[in-house]
Amino acid sequence: MKQVAILESLGISGAELERHQAAFAGEVQFTSYDRTTDRETLLEECRDKDAVILANMPFPAEVIEQCDRLRFIDVAFTGVDHVGLEAARRKKIRVSNASGYSNEAVSELVIGMALSLLRHIPEVQERVRSGGTKDGLVGTELRGKTVGIIGYGRIGRRTGELFHAFGCRILAQCRHLHSDLPDYVRQVSQEELLRASDIVVLHCPLDDSTRGMIDYSRLCLMKKEAVLINVARGPVTCEDDLARALNEGIIAGAAVDVFTREPPLPPETQMLGVRNTLLTPHVAFATAESMSLRAEIVFRNLRAWLDGGQENTVI
Repeated sequence: MKQVAILESLGISGAELERHQAAFAGEVQFTSYDRTTDRETLLEECRDKDAVILANMPFPAEVIEQCDRLRFIDVAFTGVDHVGLEAARRKKIRVSNASGYSNEAVSELVIGMALSLLRHIPEVQERVRSGGTKDGLVGTELRGKTVGIIGYGRIGRRTGELFHAFGCRILAQCRHLHSDLPDYVRQVSQEELLRASDIVVLHCPLDDSTRGMIDYSRLCLMKKEAVLINVARGPVTCEDDLARALNEGIIAGAAVDVFTREPPLPPETQMLGVRNTLLTPHVAFATAESMSLRAEIVFRNLRAWLDGGQENTVI
């Protein structure tokens, strides 16, 4: 019988988890653990496992190297930059992700963030609660805005569809030229996108080419009236540079769901005190619907591996 560790909550009910596990009766013994970042604890949990299931908790190379029985890492997340992939490659451990589970959730939050920034929703709420009026907080509409999306994969495409439905012009920047983009999308360089967009949305993965990509010089290319929305990965932006640009009025505002570390953020985090920002604690992917879809994908990945195949292949 295969031994499988579930290293953190999958965000679904106990009944839903039991239903998924029941499909593997007689084949798999599941053991669930609380999320940990302690490497010795993690090693103890995984040392005798054939497969592990995790979401976005770090699963470092140092642990993978010592798990001689491990043959499959089932990541309940789209990004895999938190997994020691090189160690997995060396040990011929297969890795799958849950790509596609949060396309709708992330894209819808981006629309909500854009509306909140353009219509000053957090600020006007506080005005009402404090007995004030809308004076100085009259917003602008999405219709007619130019939206630049950096990273035009499946989530980026869905975000483009939603903005297009609001009457926005769509610019896209990605690593490769695509011949199958809708006619309302124009693929441009990153420099042109930053200069032309009223709203810049980051949907790109985190790797060596994107780490620190949006720094102060890049922010200075943007319109003074523009806003930045980051639902990709925190280190894609230089967090201190973004705080500086916002405080100096280089750009008009930002909505940030991801940071250089996972929330809770320490009180000294610069972004906590920055003007014209909407901050959320890495929730873009998290809806009841997306968590259920994610679990379905994860256990489907596990079934494929047990049957000698692989779905959603990373390695």
